[in-house]
Amino acid sequence: MADIHPFRAFRYANQNGPQPVVPAQVVTQPYDKISPALQDRYYAASPYNLVRIILGRKEVNDNPANNVYSRAAAYFRDWRQQGVLRQDPQPSLYAYSQRFSLTGSGKEGSGTEMERRGFIALGRIEDYSAGVVFRHEQTLAKPKADRLDLLRATRGHFGQIFMLYEDSGPVESLLRSPAEPDIAVTDEYGVLHRVWQVSDPAVIASVRAAMSDKKVIIADGHHRYETALTYRNECRAGASSPGTQQIDAPHEFVMMTFVNMNDPALVILPTHRVVHSLPSFSEEAFRNSARAFFDIDEIDAPIDAARATAILRECGRSGTSILAVTGNRAFLLHHPNPNAAQVFGGLSVRQQSLDVVQLHKVLLENVLHLSEESIRNQQNISYVRDAAEALGHLEGAPRANIVFLMNPCRVSQVRDIAFANEVMPQKSTDFYPKLLSGLTVYALD
Repeated sequence: MADIHPFRAFRYANQNGPQPVVPAQVVTQPYDKISPALQDRYYAASPYNLVRIILGRKEVNDNPANNVYSRAAAYFRDWRQQGVLRQDPQPSLYAYSQRFSLTGSGKEGSGTEMERRGFIALGRIEDYSAGVVFRHEQTLAKPKADRLDLLRATRGHFGQIFMLYEDSGPVESLLRSPAEPDIAVTDEYGVLHRVWQVSDPAVIASVRAAMSDKKVIIADGHHRYETALTYRNECRAGASSPGTQQIDAPHEFVMMTFVNMNDPALVILPTHRVVHSLPSFSEEAFRNSARAFFDIDEIDAPIDAARATAILRECGRSGTSILAVTGNRAFLLHHPNPNAAQVFGGLSVRQQSLDVVQLHKVLLENVLHLSEESIRNQQNISYVRDAAEALGHLEGAPRANIVFLMNPCRVSQVRDIAFANEVMPQKSTDFYPKLLSGLTVYALD
């Protein structure tokens, strides 16, 4: 099953190094969570900020010899030579803690401090067919092409794939330490990230043994995992003797953070849908059409985020619950009609039970008549984490036609879908908080 290994990570030099850096000025959110404004902020924070490697700026005169990928490779090479990034002398695992508050999330328990713990290691890259690594989302070609060009140029992994495993607690207990962390940084969202290097061979051996019977699920990082898989296959094909593979070659592994899916601090936030720019939209027509698929209660308007979240949470205790809000009205959709199964095609009962599948297949495709392709390309739809921000799109210009607010998916649903070799619609899960990039770096050479 899961084959994990310690590694000699490259890490930013501390304040006493030859090129000292402040961690908060050089680490970043994952590349796909870096907005243009955040990119600018990272560029201004430090000349050694990781954004220059994982999401560099394009330049007017870019060409095949000088572009974001070649510059990323140059930064990676130069920072190692200058001592900005230094390699740990001993193969290690890295215990990783994230302390955070859910204030403003709308989730039950909001405002309380939580701590999610895991560990960073190398994980063997496996084909999905091997039954070791499971996915729960589809991937898109464009992001994978971008990440593959970066990997080819740099031969390095700068962020971790977020992996879930199931355990009663022994793995986590093996890695607890009373010592001060080697890295401590608070990110722009107030999350405290702490990392402890674990180099004791006996502890490492125990963790590897405890993980050896585990199957793992990709929580975040599907595109980067499949990019690493493609690159592994390229390296195998380009070997001097194709067909004779080195089972422990660097390209056979990718950097992962492993988190126990039974951790009570494993949080999934909802991702709400904002539908806009429809050529024609009628609140009454939407209501009448949706009644064929759901029981519908009209909620007194106006409705704010706190009230919407409370209504969804309470109704969601007994099953599917979706709140559809327009500029003037609000509809609570619940208890899907079991006779509407024809709209789901070949989807399993497991998939049909997901609120996000009910939303996509019934409301977006069959009621609003958006095509799967237009949804995939986000032509008339945008995705928003915060309920208040989503509702804000109903005011001002351009004004949304309708906003769909949702409850979060449950971890058990992700597990069951993944282990059944099924997938969810895009933007079904939003694991919070994100894993920082740049805490540890894995170089293939």
